[in-house]
Amino acid sequence: MKTESRVLAIDVLRGLVIALMALDHVRDFFTPTPFNPMDLTQTSAGWFFTRWITHLCAPTFVLLAGVSAFLRSRKFDRASMARYLLSRGAMLIVLELTWINFSWQFGLDHIMLQVIWVLGVGMMSLAGLIFLPRPLIVLIAAALLLPHNLLDPFHHPDPDLWMTLWHQGGWIAMGEHFGVFVLYPLMPWIGLMAAGYGIGPWFLQAPAERQRNLWIAAMGLMLMFVLLRSGNWYGDPEAWTMQEGGWMRSLMSFLKLQKYPPSLLYLCVTLSISLALLAFLDKRVKHEVPVLSLFGSHPLFFYCVHVALIHALSWVTMQTLYGAQVQFEAGKQIGPAAYQASLLVCYFAWFVILVLMYGITQRWAIWRRNPS
Repeated sequence: MKTESRVLAIDVLRGLVIALMALDHVRDFFTPTPFNPMDLTQTSAGWFFTRWITHLCAPTFVLLAGVSAFLRSRKFDRASMARYLLSRGAMLIVLELTWINFSWQFGLDHIMLQVIWVLGVGMMSLAGLIFLPRPLIVLIAAALLLPHNLLDPFHHPDPDLWMTLWHQGGWIAMGEHFGVFVLYPLMPWIGLMAAGYGIGPWFLQAPAERQRNLWIAAMGLMLMFVLLRSGNWYGDPEAWTMQEGGWMRSLMSFLKLQKYPPSLLYLCVTLSISLALLAFLDKRVKHEVPVLSLFGSHPLFFYCVHVALIHALSWVTMQTLYGAQVQFEAGKQIGPAAYQASLLVCYFAWFVILVLMYGITQRWAIWRRNPS
């Protein structure tokens, strides 16, 4: 049984995007804005890019989950690996439906299907795909990712169950006062996890060859993004336009891409950045990086703890200062009447959360090494 050395850059990159994910969730609970940060008619560059940079998180998580599945498969036969993927995926789905939804709401008024859901379903799908030749897995990934936006014209205000789960996302009513909100439809995300599995062999190559492949892929995706986006040819349902107010507003329009569901161009630009970062880190990281390596080697623990922690601290803060809570209505965060959203508060709260999560995750890691 062959054993490969761990690619330290994977944990560092995963730790970086986990930290960025915490920024997004801090923004939700501590600094709700009366407008969508991506709405060019109301937002500022600060709010826009604070939201935009967190777009890196979900695509990176899903791609690296596919890579990690390939690397793990080197140590087990396919049947054992399939059983692992099925059980791990089922566990993630149960976590999404229970604890993670409770952490967001401190109740279960409805169910939101987000990134942990697609990671779970993606793993269960991969349990079947791993029995196929790797070139066929790559072909299936491309078939799920590239034509995804061809379905955009078929979006409907009241889509059927298949369209909601597979491509469009949206609300699935399950009674008068309860339902499921599908934020992450399956088609592109399953394709992305399969793509991660498909590039897995790169991480068995010599570092120089691996880094070259990562840079080529990153530049190819960025070129694809710029070419398709520049002429509004294909890949995102909303065209960009030149904006009044200077080049920054026009750049924001160029970068404003659909995440729910993720457009092809959204995936191209975010994955281009992630793969470039991975190549950069792979060349320079020779040892574990404090904080980032810790977060990146315990991603599920971080995710399960940080939402509840942010929500609880926000509840205490808002109740103490304003006597009311942040409300989530129709996909918007509504702050207390007297609250004024502040980027300074957002970044300070993010720093506090990361410090607290570092201490909590470190204690978890110590316990995992020595549970007695």
